[in-house]
Amino acid sequence: MILYGRNPVREALRGRRKHAVGDVWATAGVVREPWLEGVPVKRASAEEVQLRCGSTAHQGICAEAGGYPYSSAEELLTGENPLVVALDQVQDPQNLGSICRTAECAGAAGVVIPERRAAEITPAVCKASAGAVEHLRVARVRNIADFLTHAGGAGCWCYGASGEAQVAYDAPDYSGAGVVLVLGSEGHGLRPRVAAACDELVALPLLGTVESLGVSAAAAAILYEILQNRRRGS
Repeated sequence: MILYGRNPVREALRGRRKHAVGDVWATAGVVREPWLEGVPVKRASAEEVQLRCGSTAHQGICAEAGGYPYSSAEELLTGENPLVVALDQVQDPQNLGSICRTAECAGAAGVVIPERRAAEITPAVCKASAGAVEHLRVARVRNIADFLTHAGGAGCWCYGASGEAQVAYDAPDYSGAGVVLVLGSEGHGLRPRVAAACDELVALPLLGTVESLGVSAAAAAILYEILQNRRRGS
């Protein structure tokens, strides 16, 4: 995997993949940045960097980082009252990256994605997450509904975001137990079996004329409500 962009490369150099980072290529201007001090960097033109990473959004730097180190779903459910985000076939890399960034900032234990029909961790996702995926655990599972059943058995409550839900997003008490926030795919929402596997469905208020929020915006709003709710309950 060739990472590109300042934040993805910087976070890879200090995150879980720091020992896997190989060659780093950067333009003359980027080489002088303080966070690259002590890092062996090969100077390259902007055109050469673009050729290596295949993107014009490289910001003058790219790096070989090996494959992404996915975690197991079990790892995300360990610890006291974990907060986990489960994504039901989110397919846009920008959405996946943005959700991972928010999840990491909100202190989530990790993000769960399905193995099929969904975005996976790619250089574009790393860029969209501003490098957050280098510090956040991401697990791939064969079936999201089965994962929710497993999470429930581990003591977690599963809340699905649905525009049709009758329960407001700020009504549940998210404190005192593990929480899995489940978000559906762009345009389709939660699949019926995934929705049925949730303990409760919650909805954000929509006071304008647009019928729904984007999945990454919904994730941010609900995750920070969960965070504030837990702080109030502690």
